[in-house]
Amino acid sequence: MSHGAAVADLKQATAAIPIVFAIAVDPVGSGIVTSLSHPGGNVTGLSVEQTDIAAKRLELLREIVPGLRRLAIMFDAGYAAAMRENNETHAAARILGLDVVPHAIRRAEDIAPAFEAVKSQADALYVAVDALVNANREQIARSALGARLPTTFNESGCVEVGGLMSYGPNFSDQFRRTAEIVDKILRGAKPGDIPVEQPTKFELSINLKTAKALGLTVPQTLLATADKVIE
Repeated sequence: MSHGAAVADLKQATAAIPIVFAIAVDPVGSGIVTSLSHPGGNVTGLSVEQTDIAAKRLELLREIVPGLRRLAIMFDAGYAAAMRENNETHAAARILGLDVVPHAIRRAEDIAPAFEAVKSQADALYVAVDALVNANREQIARSALGARLPTTFNESGCVEVGGLMSYGPNFSDQFRRTAEIVDKILRGAKPGDIPVEQPTKFELSINLKTAKALGLTVPQTLLATADKVIE
């Protein structure tokens, strides 16, 4: 179980030992598998890609921030998947009639200047989560609160440290399903014949403490559908 870059390294090291990944952003585009339906070779697993998830995330954010007009997007310009998420979010925002303010970061030192730049330019902030963001998620959540910017992420851990909301694949379910694929292989199935699965379960997390600090009211209808509510 691994991310794309690590799986690619393992694939180069062996063409015989089965490799199963639990979280891959773009397994076809990164060359890990030939196709989702017929991976080929010795690799298969689960992707976190899902059509229209960026649009869904923005629609949920608008329910909490009804006056949303200008959206800032923070993404790691050194990570291809984050660049792709920025493009998808940008396109979804345009369809929803939002003005977009993209801000690229490449290292932790870029985070503080990015917030100085966006705090007066946006009504909310979309953060594309990757290793850089995860390593600095507490600083990002804290800075967003200081800048009075509601935030949305794709991973609930960012909400647990102070982000406003997240919507994305249920990683616990991903890992459980990965174990089922491993079991199939141990019973004789060939990895290349097992289709790469896409997310089927998603979770919505909301931090009510952060919402209150920002002066936002979370609709009861949204709270009723949330999987995690932090108070």
